[in-house]
Amino acid sequence: MKTTYFFVATLLLVGCSSSKKSVENETAKSDFTLAFGSCNRIDLPNLLWDDILNTEPDVWVWGGDNIYADTDDMAALRAMYNKQKEQTGYKKLAETTDILGTWDDHDYGLNDGGVEFEAKDTSQQEFLNFMNVPENSPLRKRKGVYNAKKYDVGNHSINIIILDTRYFRTQLTPDTETKKRIKPNEYGEGTLLGQVQWQWLQNELNTSKSDFNIIVSSIQYLSDEHGFEAWGNFPHEVDKFATIIAKSKAKGVVILSGDRHISEFSKREIAGMDYPLIDFTSSGLTHAYKGFTGEPNKYRIGEVVFTESFGILEFDFTAKKVDFKIVGDNGIVLEKLEQVYE
Repeated sequence: MKTTYFFVATLLLVGCSSSKKSVENETAKSDFTLAFGSCNRIDLPNLLWDDILNTEPDVWVWGGDNIYADTDDMAALRAMYNKQKEQTGYKKLAETTDILGTWDDHDYGLNDGGVEFEAKDTSQQEFLNFMNVPENSPLRKRKGVYNAKKYDVGNHSINIIILDTRYFRTQLTPDTETKKRIKPNEYGEGTLLGQVQWQWLQNELNTSKSDFNIIVSSIQYLSDEHGFEAWGNFPHEVDKFATIIAKSKAKGVVILSGDRHISEFSKREIAGMDYPLIDFTSSGLTHAYKGFTGEPNKYRIGEVVFTESFGILEFDFTAKKVDFKIVGDNGIVLEKLEQVYE
């Protein structure tokens, strides 16, 4: 048995149109394919569902802002969810692919909203309806939309852990000193996940025997300098999360995030972990921050993609490898990252 550990990471940037490749032209078939995305409006063209279908994913994961409702009117919220469910491309995907996901503020119902949103319980039920969760599911009685599902692939498995960064999240601190919207809370002040969800997450990681553990967070974990919503606004919980992951010895932990209307890879070495932690941000599906001119992110690997895109993760259990890809319209791979966990 091997007693030493190492990682290999390779970033492949697509720099010119002649070298761009579509996903369908890359013939190697992965053992398991996860596709995910966020920031999807029903009043804008949904251009990427055919490209997502072409990747033949084993699971599609919503990363939040799955619709833009910003309302406590549940009839209006339901109508928007139903319209998305009838969108031709998405409907085809839902008929053939397992669907998981979380919410973010715009489908939660309140922009930058958290624990104070009075309609959160009824909004949660509408979200679960959208996700086709059975009426008798225990998730219907849970406070918050966090959950997990394990996928067995032969003798291997992938555990997908869905977090809720809305239901329990306490007050943010407005930044009145700079042009940024939000600044970090004082260390120890407030919570993002809440006590019960923290205990659940720790148990999920401590008991997982899976080859990979994919954690879905609607907001970015590693990038924390931009002044918008991020884990970095609760610095004590950033540290708590890192400690829990390291102590759990869970294999292949990866974070998937959305929210930002940009896509990027971030990577950080964490004490006690035998591999680097990657935060793969994919946003948005129907609209992007096309006026993006740059922002600091000390953990960024490669360049920011600021056109409409989605993300895919292709798992190779034999090589203990994940190929991370940012994919645009017509299946063009805009950027990719290879990570070996061994």
